[in-house]
Amino acid sequence: MKFSIAALCIAAGSAQAFVAPNVSEMRGDSTVMWGTQVKRNPNFGKLQGGYLFPEIGRRRTAYLEANPDMADRIISLGIGDTTMPIPEHILGGLEGAVSKLGVKETYSGYGAEQGMGALRSKIAEKLYGNLIEDSEVFVSDGAKCDIMRLQIMFGYDVVSAVQDPSYPVYVDTSVMQGQTGLFKEGDKQFDGIVYMPCNPDNGFFPDLSELPRADIVYFCSPNNPTGVAATKEQLTELVKICNERGSILVFDAAYAPFIRSEGVPKSIFEIEGAKTCAIEVNSFSKYAGFTGVRLGWTVIPHELKWADGSSVHADFNRVMTTGFNGASNIVQGGGMACLDDEGLGEINSLIDYYLENANILRTTFTELGYNVHGGTDAPYIFIDLNGKSSWDQFNSFLEECQVVTIPGAGFGPGGEGFLRLSAFAPRESIEEACKRFKENAASKA
Repeated sequence: MKFSIAALCIAAGSAQAFVAPNVSEMRGDSTVMWGTQVKRNPNFGKLQGGYLFPEIGRRRTAYLEANPDMADRIISLGIGDTTMPIPEHILGGLEGAVSKLGVKETYSGYGAEQGMGALRSKIAEKLYGNLIEDSEVFVSDGAKCDIMRLQIMFGYDVVSAVQDPSYPVYVDTSVMQGQTGLFKEGDKQFDGIVYMPCNPDNGFFPDLSELPRADIVYFCSPNNPTGVAATKEQLTELVKICNERGSILVFDAAYAPFIRSEGVPKSIFEIEGAKTCAIEVNSFSKYAGFTGVRLGWTVIPHELKWADGSSVHADFNRVMTTGFNGASNIVQGGGMACLDDEGLGEINSLIDYYLENANILRTTFTELGYNVHGGTDAPYIFIDLNGKSSWDQFNSFLEECQVVTIPGAGFGPGGEGFLRLSAFAPRESIEEACKRFKENAASKA
């Protein structure tokens, strides 16, 4: 095949039309730079450093690069990632769902964005005792993802309140959405967010009557990082104030199955009046070791309305149907198995295992003379460092004991002076870590 010189010239000229212009040349700059002319979202410039857990990983990596001989000694009591394998019956649910995809008669493609009807019904029945309707359940790929989806729905023109300390996602997603002002170095808070102090002096429950009104109130119980679960009386007060102020309460119940204390609510919908003010997010991550499998849900009551009387449920449904194709049908098969009687029994065994780990950690640090919070209705213990910097203590335990923990400062200004330890580790790792903590303390006595 022959091409004329003219044709080649035309082709070359056409190709040039698709080459991005050099921005610097367009401006007349002498420095050659390539880039777009799209402005960065300024809200991302407000975010402080890296997200907490990647920063922990960075420091761990830096330590190991300097001390490669310590690689086999590292024990992680940091990020709340489950470590025990998925139990047999629940695993069978995943395997069965995979097998169905290999048979023409049982193959399934796209499903409902809100989740399988059978799974939504089972969540409403088995986990809520039918306090909610199955149509109020939105099945997803996890609570963290749903918090971001809720933020998309809330938009930029709202004021959010967070527990201090709290899970960093509530603050960071509020910043990304443009709900906040700048970060203030003085008090380590973002302008435009209401920080609700939660500390030993108030039993880790804020006095909401003394705080400014917020449109959206984020509340986690049992709490990450403090490990403290709110009582029925406290949650009743929380719901009462949110209803009186016309606020929406986003209740994070991801650690609900760890509650063992009698009378402590596992869902906000156990509280009268919650359906007119509350949304609940939850996840199978800590229930069944699904941190990598990814399956969660959000409950939005039909009674919940915006200021103009329109439906919050309808708007979240629009978010889900627009930006999500539904949780994996394989994973939802695993979720169905989780809620069988056999699956629930396996979940209870997993929870008991991790709670015993928490008890070992709590006992160890109590014996070492620390004031310790949490660890009874949650997989986290929160250690009072008696005024010591949480990052300094993190570094000390990493360098002297080769144990990774989480500095409380990473959960907000109210977390400074505390250290969070996770019970999500194999028993032998928990016991070895506690042995090292004791030996380290003895060497300094």
